[in-house]
Amino acid sequence: MSTEALLASGSGGAASPQRVSIDEALSQHAGEFGRWQLRHFVVVSAAWALEALHTMVIIFADREPAMWCPAGDGRCGDQCAGAASGWEWVQGSASSTVAEWGLVCGERYKVGLAQSIFFVGCMIGAGVFGHLSDSFLGRKGALQLACIFNAVFGLLTALAPNYWVYAALRFLTGFSTSSVGLCSFILANEPIGPSYRGVVAMSTFYFFSGGIAILAGIAAMVQSSWRLLYVVTSLPSLLFVVAILPFVSESPRWYLVRRRADDALRVLRDIATTNGKSIPDEVMLKLDDGDVGDKAQETSPSSSGSILDVFRSRTTRTRLLLCVVINLFCAVVYYGLSLNVVNLKTNLYVSVLANSLAEMPAFLLTALILNRFGRKPLAIGTMLLSGSFCIAGSFMAGDGAIRFVRMACGVVGIFGMAATYNLLFIYSAELFPTAVRNVALGCIAQATQLGAILAPMVVVLGEQVPFAVFGVSGTIGGLLVFYLPETMNQPMYDTMAGLEEGEKTLLN
Repeated sequence: MSTEALLASGSGGAASPQRVSIDEALSQHAGEFGRWQLRHFVVVSAAWALEALHTMVIIFADREPAMWCPAGDGRCGDQCAGAASGWEWVQGSASSTVAEWGLVCGERYKVGLAQSIFFVGCMIGAGVFGHLSDSFLGRKGALQLACIFNAVFGLLTALAPNYWVYAALRFLTGFSTSSVGLCSFILANEPIGPSYRGVVAMSTFYFFSGGIAILAGIAAMVQSSWRLLYVVTSLPSLLFVVAILPFVSESPRWYLVRRRADDALRVLRDIATTNGKSIPDEVMLKLDDGDVGDKAQETSPSSSGSILDVFRSRTTRTRLLLCVVINLFCAVVYYGLSLNVVNLKTNLYVSVLANSLAEMPAFLLTALILNRFGRKPLAIGTMLLSGSFCIAGSFMAGDGAIRFVRMACGVVGIFGMAATYNLLFIYSAELFPTAVRNVALGCIAQATQLGAILAPMVVVLGEQVPFAVFGVSGTIGGLLVFYLPETMNQPMYDTMAGLEEGEKTLLN
């Protein structure tokens, strides 16, 4: 061999570039779920507790306190006239919005109206922040903005001079609140490898239930002032922005689809180092539809997506429409059954605490069997379980022992739908590529909020009709899941082109 050939072979000793996807980089080099992902997941998922505080605070701030007659029984006039007839609120007029603004009798509808207005804000905000999260703001930026808005609008709500200003501020709070959970869910789960993603993602919802439990404790300690309650529940969002988010990394998947491969690889190397692993120098990241070029390509069509991109593809269009309807039915049943349970004649604070804790076994059971049976069979099974027990409950009327059987049907219905509600978050996220994931989930979240708006209207229909509506909704939703593909152990695609190519491969 010539000297030149030996030099050439020696200089060529450097390994050729190894182009891998993010899922491959996690599973082969950085680790799918190590110390880095655990810390990141816990810190980011804590934002779900913030969403619970802002969503459920209305239960306590808008409660109707007890009234009493200082002059003695029978000596006060019509309770609807309040103080004018001699009646006083047991905990004072500052204890709730109902007491302060007299939202009783003919004005009672305003309590439900404020709740619906909040969820209308959630429905609109989910789409807006879903798009922002996929575009230039990123997952972390969108979460930061949503938390800031929550803190500001929550604190301003405590200063509301009248009901209509209060309702407007609840709308603005809802606009940002629904996006806190959405953005934190995506940010927390995108750095996790495919083998652990489903089970870990199911653990997200313990934070929401935990937030409700914490809220019940806070509300029990500040029963005398609904304004102070809004202040106490708003400040944690500000603390989260200042003390936690600056130390959170942006999603490497978002970096990659924005054509910032160096930043994505930097995060992955940080993951590997913390997990006690390493990524070889020759590793390069790639998108599903090819390699990542230089930063001049940041405006590439694959770098971000819109709802129009979702509808251009028959695959994602069909998936989105199915997910919208399924999640709508799920929300009607979940929120509707939750309202029926809260209406038990027991201590309000204990009831809310018990309800939040009752959902946790559903999360645990689903997490334990998620990777054994897959997303699709579980979604079908839990929705049909809930639907069948609700239908059974619709045939049970009357008092006595039968009411306990009807209550049991409702509890099983909530158990099944709580499992479905949280499973659909994971399932829906895995059905769409990174480029349009948050846009698609934003639309799905809007459908969920619409279901939340409709649920109270169903509850007021009487004793048996709500159970029938919940049963039919759960059954239809479960049957529609049959038309969705299974995503267990399937890759999370980065681009629309990658998804289409992957679907062709599966069909061939």
